[in-house]
Amino acid sequence: MRCPFCKKDRDKVIDSRSSESGRVIRRRRQCLVCAKRFTTYEKIGDSFKLNVIKKDGSRVPYDRDKVIAGLQKACYKRSVSADQIQETADKVEEDVFKNHDKEVSSRFIGESVMAHLRAIDKVAYIRFASVYREFTDAGKFIEEVSQAIAEPNLSNQPHLFGD
Repeated sequence: MRCPFCKKDRDKVIDSRSSESGRVIRRRRQCLVCAKRFTTYEKIGDSFKLNVIKKDGSRVPYDRDKVIAGLQKACYKRSVSADQIQETADKVEEDVFKNHDKEVSSRFIGESVMAHLRAIDKVAYIRFASVYREFTDAGKFIEEVSQAIAEPNLSNQPHLFGD
């Protein structure tokens, strides 16, 4: 690996860790020439593709950033940290990759996001559900809110999401 500081190709790995549910390896390196440290990340290349089947039947490549963007919108001005959003995205991906190989429905992803959001912040869950489920009348929306209010806080319980 070429050092980003002195541009020499002599370094040693001083620490390796798995991240993003084991799909990325983070390596801390030290240049043997200038002694500066830097971090590299290794991830699975583009040969592995997972397609999302959208509501209209079209297929698009899975994009973690879309899951994070949806979570960020739902959690806007809520007491949900950036780390919690990343952890939730990790859990959603874990659900997806555990249950699907090549294709996954957007419905499965949405339901997984809602299950995890429901456990950490009910307002964020309601926000996400209102967009995802596209409520057409106030009655169904009120019913969803009432169910969320009636549930105990599930944040300390293990997640039991299945297909």
